[in-house]
Amino acid sequence: MGDRRVVITGLGAVTPVGNDVTTMWESIVAGKSGVDFVTKVNREEFPAQIAAEVKDFEPTTYMEKKDARKMDPFAQYAVAAAKMAVKDANLTIDESNANRVGVWIGSGIGGMKTYEDQHTKFNEKGYKRVSPFFVPMMIPDMAAGQVSIQLGAKGINSCSVTACASGANSIGDAFKSVQRGDVDYMIAGGTEAPISNMAFAGFSSAKALSLNDENPKQASRPFDKDRDGFVMGEGAGLLILESLETALERGAHIYGEIVGYGATGDAYHITAPAENGEGAARAMQHAMDDAGITAEEVDYINAHGTSTALNDKFETVAIKSVFGDHAYKLAVSSTKSMTGHLLGAGGSVEAIISLKAIIESTVPATINYETPDPDCDLDYVPNESRNQNVDVVLSNSFGFGGHNVSLVFKKYK
Repeated sequence: MGDRRVVITGLGAVTPVGNDVTTMWESIVAGKSGVDFVTKVNREEFPAQIAAEVKDFEPTTYMEKKDARKMDPFAQYAVAAAKMAVKDANLTIDESNANRVGVWIGSGIGGMKTYEDQHTKFNEKGYKRVSPFFVPMMIPDMAAGQVSIQLGAKGINSCSVTACASGANSIGDAFKSVQRGDVDYMIAGGTEAPISNMAFAGFSSAKALSLNDENPKQASRPFDKDRDGFVMGEGAGLLILESLETALERGAHIYGEIVGYGATGDAYHITAPAENGEGAARAMQHAMDDAGITAEEVDYINAHGTSTALNDKFETVAIKSVFGDHAYKLAVSSTKSMTGHLLGAGGSVEAIISLKAIIESTVPATINYETPDPDCDLDYVPNESRNQNVDVVLSNSFGFGGHNVSLVFKKYK
């Protein structure tokens, strides 16, 4: 069972550039930015005043009001995206297969809004006014728990908490669960709702956020010489992974195949990437080895590309170290230039974008690319999406703590 082929049959997304996959993809292809002035915190209290927020999201479209009230927004986003993905996959979960349907949803931070709200109540009114749902609303694994409850999935239920690699780790681990035969189906991805006072304060104190407040839509500028930090985003991306056998048996639409997963640790620093992207390079090579492909077979890299000085420089160095001369023939882009950085949900939303690139023969652009950086000298698909055949995509996600993940998606044949 260990060599089962694993395909993707359903997609669901809640993002700053659209609350469904179709709208999100249309925005990405058009180069539309989801960044604007932040509304979920008092921007006058912070040096950074912009964010990529989810807009016009109504949780009761996807769940009962009484259930939504017991969920932090990060779990609401996950339930919504999961239900979209299951519907898109035309997957019925019932007594006949529930034990073979698993859930693996990562989150880097979990219920930040819940934590802040309840901490305020505790300080002002004491412990008796703290909600009895405080802990289950806050903990990062509860997105996976709520999706399992809402959909009746009784297979493996897990959560990867690996900072900004959480969503990608979750997809990779879900892939291996299906490949091994532990389950037949996985609802997998990441979710995050971090736009809160404490998260804004923490990243501001770390001087990690872009201060380009005068031009919000131009603030996220990966690989550009004038980049000055990332833009915090939020949302969720969920995929239905299943064995090729079950997909064919039920006549499912197949978006593509996941064929490689590489995960490494830097063992270097709590926030900075390893020198010259050494750990990232190993993750990319492991993913390609796992997929059984050569560097020359990769057409497009959806880069981690956070718009921070060190990440973009060292990711570029890592790509060149792994791909050699082919690095200059690859299309490389960062869709964070449009979505902002969704932290733990970034890798899963970018996995969906990678699959759409294959299906639509379209490579998304890196918008706001205006001033080339000598340290970043690859083809970053500047400013306009590009029509080209895409058979193989490698998607990178890296996180604080030295977590590196690369996923390989391939056109289904």
